[in-house]
Amino acid sequence: MMVKDVDPELRDYTHLDWSESSTSSATGGSYLKARFGEGSAATYYKLSCYDEVNGVYGHECVNELIAARLMNVLCVSHVPYRLVNARVRIGGREHETWLTESDSYRARGESKVSLARFYGWNHFEGEGRMDFCARFGWSQNVQKMMLVDFLIANRDRHGGNLEVLKQVDGRLRLAPLFDNGLSLCFSAGNAEQLRSIDPVQDIVSNNYLGTRSLVQNLVRFVPPNLPIGRLQEVHKDAIVDGLAPALDSAIEGAGGQEMAEFLWRMIWERWCKYESLRDSGCLQAQG
Repeated sequence: MMVKDVDPELRDYTHLDWSESSTSSATGGSYLKARFGEGSAATYYKLSCYDEVNGVYGHECVNELIAARLMNVLCVSHVPYRLVNARVRIGGREHETWLTESDSYRARGESKVSLARFYGWNHFEGEGRMDFCARFGWSQNVQKMMLVDFLIANRDRHGGNLEVLKQVDGRLRLAPLFDNGLSLCFSAGNAEQLRSIDPVQDIVSNNYLGTRSLVQNLVRFVPPNLPIGRLQEVHKDAIVDGLAPALDSAIEGAGGQEMAEFLWRMIWERWCKYESLRDSGCLQAQG
């Protein structure tokens, strides 16, 4: 069966300029980015972790696609990603790797600004970030984001990867969710570390909104009646189908199929924990 959002045929992307990067202290490497085109016609590319010694390694780009597939099931607005097997050139050296490819989420004429900067420009004196988002009608967007981040164990929802889009008529909207790769078990370097991970552990995260705890964000800010799609065990294939080849060398000593099974189990067990918290009345927020 052909998986439409995974392209396993090796593509020549050596023309891309990987000059954009963000650094992660968790891995000691950088996440290289590239862009082709401008504005609403741009296409964006992102690699997993890279350094000059190890080349491209890890599976952050696969996590990005998994998060997008999960949000398809949950009916959460997000940037669609494609996973591509590609040859790239970085610093004069060629690498065969996997990358994510996505189209611009901006409509023609839209401008964008980070939520952190937009808040800095427009908040009232003493107005917290959550109240600020509520004033603009974005509470439900934030609640859905917090649930997704809990499910994928997202470590990095800082104020720069949340964006506000301004339409040509002046109306504002939150951008669909993007940059979800620092999630799941991305920091595991080998099979032993992978197998020692507790799939439902709380995660201390770089959250711009709420608290640094994914569980506390879920309990304090996500209402039990949040209108969202329901994840079921039958969605396993929709989440991890076709990903084993891209995961084969992601973690030392763990095969791609084992990795895919673990990533699904992590999401599924976190969903079950969410349902348990919801059904037991632990979610405190009002709808």
